[in-house]
Amino acid sequence: MREEEWNELQRNLEATIPVYDKINRFATLGQVSRWRRMVRRMIPEGRVLEIGCGPGSFAEDLTGRDLVCLDPIPEMLKTAEIRVNEARSSRGESPADFVEGTAENLPFGENSFDAVCTLFSFRDWFDKRLGLEETLRVLKPGAPLVIIEPAKINSIHGFLGHVWMKYWVAAYARIVCGVKDHPWKWLTKTYLEFGTTREYIEMLKQVGFVDVRSKLIFPGMATIWDAKAP
Repeated sequence: MREEEWNELQRNLEATIPVYDKINRFATLGQVSRWRRMVRRMIPEGRVLEIGCGPGSFAEDLTGRDLVCLDPIPEMLKTAEIRVNEARSSRGESPADFVEGTAENLPFGENSFDAVCTLFSFRDWFDKRLGLEETLRVLKPGAPLVIIEPAKINSIHGFLGHVWMKYWVAAYARIVCGVKDHPWKWLTKTYLEFGTTREYIEMLKQVGFVDVRSKLIFPGMATIWDAKAP
């Protein structure tokens, strides 16, 4: 992805904020909430970083952790901060921290976090390998990284996923957004350019992660990768 394309993607991601959760539920046949619960169960206690927090859909219900949310889009952070910290306050928890930044240049010291997660954001990273290197740098030894993204186990599976997003989800997005040129087009584009499950298993290993695993989750629309810092 070229820099100008990445900048255009960020503008389109910002435009999804008002309908982000609604379209995600439709696109995943209502499974996205269950997938997020699966990831929450994989996150240990301690200091946790979510890279690409978006409008706070995952972070809102992550309890019992010292939470830091990072996103490159200021408006996403503003939306997430209100939503997440209202929920944390209602539970008697301390506020989460919200930091503007990218995966490729994490503004944190080495060995800063007990876990890092990224949900439906990894495919939007400008440089995935560099982002994973930075993630490894800020993780404590033995700490996990958890990634969840739309699945693409091979070219055929990827083609079916692209058709699903380009036609079925896009038709719904046009209705919800009320415009033909809706921002969800860019999320379809990033899926099309996204690699296969195996490619990212190999990349995680090459960067230096250990105990790298992946799991295709029902109904075959998403993959969870998990790995540990050595």
